[in-house]
Amino acid sequence: MNSYGLVTFDDGGGWHKPGLLVDQHVLDLAQYFSLPPRADMIDLFAQWSEIEKELPIAAKAAAASGVPLEEVTIHAPVERPLAIYCAGANYRDHVDNMARARGIPTEPDPHDRGLRPWHFLKSGRTVCGPNAAINLECANLDWEAEIAAVIGLQARNVSERNALDHVAGYMIANDLSARDRMVRENGEPGSTFYYDWAAHKSFEQSCPLGPIILPASNVGNPQNIDIQLWVNSELKQNSNSRHMLFSIAEQIAHISTYVTLHPGDIVLTGTPAGVGAETGTFLKKGDTVRTRITGMGEQNLSIV
Repeated sequence: MNSYGLVTFDDGGGWHKPGLLVDQHVLDLAQYFSLPPRADMIDLFAQWSEIEKELPIAAKAAAASGVPLEEVTIHAPVERPLAIYCAGANYRDHVDNMARARGIPTEPDPHDRGLRPWHFLKSGRTVCGPNAAINLECANLDWEAEIAAVIGLQARNVSERNALDHVAGYMIANDLSARDRMVRENGEPGSTFYYDWAAHKSFEQSCPLGPIILPASNVGNPQNIDIQLWVNSELKQNSNSRHMLFSIAEQIAHISTYVTLHPGDIVLTGTPAGVGAETGTFLKKGDTVRTRITGMGEQNLSIV
C-alpha cells in the first residue's frame, strides 16, 4: 500500500466530504467513522485523537473499496478554516534576496536579536482548491510555495518541544500576493497608514490549498522537506524546509502564547527564495503554477 492523504472530495452529490486517498481511490471518511450528517474536515478533526489511530486500517479499506479518484472532484482539504496564520520572512535565502531587491542591508538571524516569529492573517474566505483557475485582478500577482501545518488538537501555551503533537498533518499552500497592493495609494513611507496587508495578502483566491493533507504520523522530520514551484515549465523555487529561520514547532508554540489554536486552523510556514518580487517578474494570464512538496502531491493552478 502506498502512502495516504486526507482529502475533501465531491462525488456528485453536492456535499464536500472528508476522505482518504490511497492508491488512486478515495474512501468516504464521514461514512466510515459514522460522523454527523454533512460533516466536513473540521468535524473530522474534532475527533482527531481517536481517528488518527484508525487511519492505517481505514487506508486498507480505501485501497480495497474506495471510489476511483477519476470519479470524484478534489477540493481544498480544509475549506472553511477559522484562521490562517502566515509566517513572514521565514527563509534565509528569501529574506536576503528581498533585501537586495529593495536595496537595503540583509538582516542577521532573528534569534541573535531575541526576536520571535511573526505572522499575518488571511481570511478563511481566501481559500480555493488545488486545481483552481485564479482570476488575475492585480498588476503584480506573485507566487509563494509554502508548507502549511494543519492543527488537529487544540493548542494554547504549548512548548516548542510539544508543539508538533498538535499538528494533524501538512499540505501544500501558495500564499499568492498582490505586490502592487502592498502600499496604499497616496501613502507616505514611514506612515502608520502606508502598508495594506489585507489588500496585499487576503484577497479572493489568494490561498490555494491541497490536494492532500499528509498525516503528521507519516512525516519523519518536517524540517527536512523539499519544496519546488514551477511557473509554466521554469523552476522558480527549489528549497527545503531546513532553511527556515523559525521552525514549525517554534511558530506554533509562539502563536499559542497569544491565541488558542483550534482544530482546522492553518499555519503557513513561510516561503523560500525564488518568488517573483525578487526579480520583478509576475504572473500573467495563461500562466500555470505547479507546486510539489515531498509526500503532499502536486498543486496545479492556472491564471485566467
